[in-house]
Amino acid sequence: MSQPKPNPEPKLNLSTTPDYREGYANSVQVRMSVWDFQLVFGTMSQDVPDELTVKNFQGIYLSPQQAKALLNVLGHNLSQYEQTFGTIALDQQLPQAGGPVH
Repeated sequence: MSQPKPNPEPKLNLSTTPDYREGYANSVQVRMSVWDFQLVFGTMSQDVPDELTVKNFQGIYLSPQQAKALLNVLGHNLSQYEQTFGTIALDQQLPQAGGPVH
């Protein structure tokens, strides 16, 4: 009796929607509930020595499964980046304003 052939990987078609946009973020807050994770992207600036300002511009909700997949993809890509360009140092810990900033 022969083994069934595994299904081939489906073809992936990537496209963008009319409202697609790109932006730069140097602040990401991670919030979670029992149902999902929310990533809140923003830009952080420091105009005076004792005050940070974060302007949030986009919130993205992910299922726990997609959050874990994102963790794996980012980990893999960060590892490749560090192999190519060197270790990424996290020198400063930033204060938490209204939630964790990672």
